[in-house]
Amino acid sequence: MDQVNLTAEARATRGTRPAKRLRREGQVPAVVYGRGHEAVSVSVDAKQLYRVLHTDSGLNAIINLELTNGEKLLTVAREVQRHPVRGTISHLDFIQVSLDEEIEADVSIDFEGEPVGVSADGGIVETLEATIALSALPTAIPSSVPVDISALHIGDTLRVSDLPVIEGVTYLLDEDAPLLTVAAPRLEEVEEEPIDLEEGEEPAEDDEEGGDDDEGDEG
Repeated sequence: MDQVNLTAEARATRGTRPAKRLRREGQVPAVVYGRGHEAVSVSVDAKQLYRVLHTDSGLNAIINLELTNGEKLLTVAREVQRHPVRGTISHLDFIQVSLDEEIEADVSIDFEGEPVGVSADGGIVETLEATIALSALPTAIPSSVPVDISALHIGDTLRVSDLPVIEGVTYLLDEDAPLLTVAAPRLEEVEEEPIDLEEGEEPAEDDEEGGDDDEGDEG
């Protein structure tokens, strides 16, 4: 698990207006707390934060957070909020952790291979869960959990119990929880061909009584 450094500057003011001003200045407002540490409002440089959270460890990177008062804290990023349009981080929490205490994390599942039910029978992969919640020491959290799905046939389901055993890692979902399934191909709807009519001709309508009514049509 990657360990990265990040500087945080204490914030004296809180609220919507000061937060907007910080974002205009290229800063991201945040809060640091955990392990008996009194919550502290800080801001971090948006570009530095982007680099910190875009290592192979992603949001589970261990962050050596250095406050401007000289205090250094070992943290992880949590509760990351993003702008609904731009996708940029607008706020986050830094949770203080210890290297000898387990923490919970969501890790992406790396589905490897193409199921035989897809390649041979035209099935469809339906992903039910793209991440897995797990518990581990901060340094033991994997960047992803790989699992081979190439042997799955139509109707097969991959479950938590099928994930690989990783030393020091405990999966938090029930072992029978489904993660991915291979479904049968969907039947294509057959479109009815339009009937060619002569000019002025109208489509025939079936009589509700089941026959043709010619009365009154004597010419």
